[in-house]
Amino acid sequence: MSPKRTTVVSVSYNSSGVIAAMLASCSQAAGVIVVDNASDDAGALRDLCNQHGAQMIGNADNLGFGAACNIGAGAVTTEFILFLNPDAKLEPDTLTRLEHCADVHPDTAAFNPMLFDSEGQHGIKRKSDLISRTEYIGHDRVDQQDDMVSLSGAAIFIRRQDFENIGGFDQNIFLFFEDDDLAARIRQTGRGLRLCREAVVRHIVGTGSGPSTHKGSATKAWYMGFSRLYTMRKHHRPFARMRTVGKAILRVLDPSLLFSKGRRMKRFAYLRGTLAALREAGK
Repeated sequence: MSPKRTTVVSVSYNSSGVIAAMLASCSQAAGVIVVDNASDDAGALRDLCNQHGAQMIGNADNLGFGAACNIGAGAVTTEFILFLNPDAKLEPDTLTRLEHCADVHPDTAAFNPMLFDSEGQHGIKRKSDLISRTEYIGHDRVDQQDDMVSLSGAAIFIRRQDFENIGGFDQNIFLFFEDDDLAARIRQTGRGLRLCREAVVRHIVGTGSGPSTHKGSATKAWYMGFSRLYTMRKHHRPFARMRTVGKAILRVLDPSLLFSKGRRMKRFAYLRGTLAALREAGK
């Protein structure tokens, strides 16, 4: 039997309630590495990892998604890495099809499988704030174009050598836009990104970090604002400050926020995140 070629790396934060299905689906992999970001349910997660033969690496603090991915990748020795959300699961032939796609397209560094949500809907990442609008994939080309302009972070299949060559994920990004930034840096090296339509991953969107609260949603909104401005500046997008901060200000002026505490908290948190990134840029 030939050696297995892919290791799955997943980052957990209070994800013990959803990760069992993912672990059970990964029997095709050479191994599964779960990096836990100081979750409250770390004990339950360790039990699940032991049951499914997965390696768990526990961080003493929540280091963010990209930093945790880098820690997991540092323990990988196989040819490929599949970064997989804890609330996703593979089909029986997913890894075989991804590996075949990589063999057929040696100039491609990273791939997205087809991502299906819980209702059976699928889509591809057509655009990114880090690229020109002229590069966006039009709706009329979604079903024909396999060359990607960015990547969805829910399931990134990447050659380990390419990942190491670009230095992995940017650890200055705690949450959000890590996938856009990784994709942009891959493309800068001249290596490609591709959709592997034959490989399927089922993804239950937004359930990987435990139940949502107003406070938790606001925290995520803060990181969304911070990371958007940070990455746009990093990749020299025109009018990054004006576009990001201006849009955030307009959103908090929406009169309908008076009637929704949750939306109000999220939008003000997003604005605070963009302003924090602006201050950081001025240091």
